[in-house]
Amino acid sequence: MPETATPAAHGAVEAHRAPGSRGAYEPTELTVPTRGRPRASYDRELVHAILDEAYVCHLGFVRDGRPVVLPTLYGRVGERLYVHGSTGSRPPRMAGAGGTDAGLPVCLTVTHVDGLVLARSAFHHSVNYRSVVVHGTAHQVTDRQEKLAALDALVDHVVPGRSADSRPANARELAATAVLRLDLAEVSAKVRTGGVNEEPEDLGLPHWAGVIPLTTRYGAAQPDRDLDPSIALPGYLAAL
Repeated sequence: MPETATPAAHGAVEAHRAPGSRGAYEPTELTVPTRGRPRASYDRELVHAILDEAYVCHLGFVRDGRPVVLPTLYGRVGERLYVHGSTGSRPPRMAGAGGTDAGLPVCLTVTHVDGLVLARSAFHHSVNYRSVVVHGTAHQVTDRQEKLAALDALVDHVVPGRSADSRPANARELAATAVLRLDLAEVSAKVRTGGVNEEPEDLGLPHWAGVIPLTTRYGAAQPDRDLDPSIALPGYLAAL
């Protein structure tokens, strides 16, 4: 999906588009994998493309000395991710612990599975995939304008153009919704493509080997049963 922004976003988040969309992220101790290093990439455009194509991320953090990983929605605006949550959930409360914007150390991941790789040996079965891992400190968004812009970005990340074609959050809904921001600084992508890796002595075994591609597609839109029949399917949905 293309990078999204609404007019309201320009004042609150436009500054975070500036770090640039070209070049690469700097590898760090946290972003260099211990295995499969040739599959790692720090290319900025590749990272953005992987993030923009997904809808759900997994947010990892430590709570009371134990690891926790939560699936949630997110959206990207330039070099910043906005993560959706509830004001009653632990990540936003931990990010603002003690009434300050102390932030919450997190690890955020996004993964696409593009194919099942079936080898002649059980050991060499694998998957083709594209993934991104982001390390950093998440902060709760408290500025009202940035929060509104972030929520628009979250909606438009799922379906571009949707935020302008829906009622914005009212005061009660805004108070019940939390948004975390996480800058893209310590970031890496990892990708596996191609076919089967086999031991030479296994090539003659009588087992099928190859790749089963996996794809995600949109189904036909299903209107709500209470929808006014005079309301046509918007063009941005018909084009999906």
